[in-house]
Amino acid sequence: MPIRTEIVSQDRMVFEGDVDMVLAPSVEGQIGILPDHAPLIAILDMGFVIIRRGDEEEVFTVTGGFIEVQPNIVTVMAEASEHVDEIDVERAKEARERAKKTLEKGPPPDTETYLKIQAALRRSQLRLEAVEQFRKRGLRARPPGMGSSE
Repeated sequence: MPIRTEIVSQDRMVFEGDVDMVLAPSVEGQIGILPDHAPLIAILDMGFVIIRRGDEEEVFTVTGGFIEVQPNIVTVMAEASEHVDEIDVERAKEARERAKKTLEKGPPPDTETYLKIQAALRRSQLRLEAVEQFRKRGLRARPPGMGSSE
């Protein structure tokens, strides 16, 4: 019996479908969710949401948010999320380099700017790590948009 799963970011539905298992990065550690799971709400950490259907896995990056689990539905509400196959590697590399160069100049005058630069650096590193660890070499796990209702 599958569990309905939705991954939603601030601007779109990233994924919607029935899956066998969901793995998600909560701030208290990795959580695994199977059908008929007890109700749960958890704060998400930056990391990877992995969904399993049979022998196949799909990987999505998330940069915070929260997850709500009901016995037969999982809803991931992420600040930002994307499927590993949607990641633009060159753009992520450029963002990482911009953030690094900005930080090399010394700390910005205010804490808010510093935190924004640090967050941009972490997001770009997460994207590059996702591509390195999970993207199929030369093959897509699925074309972007498949299995989701964009």
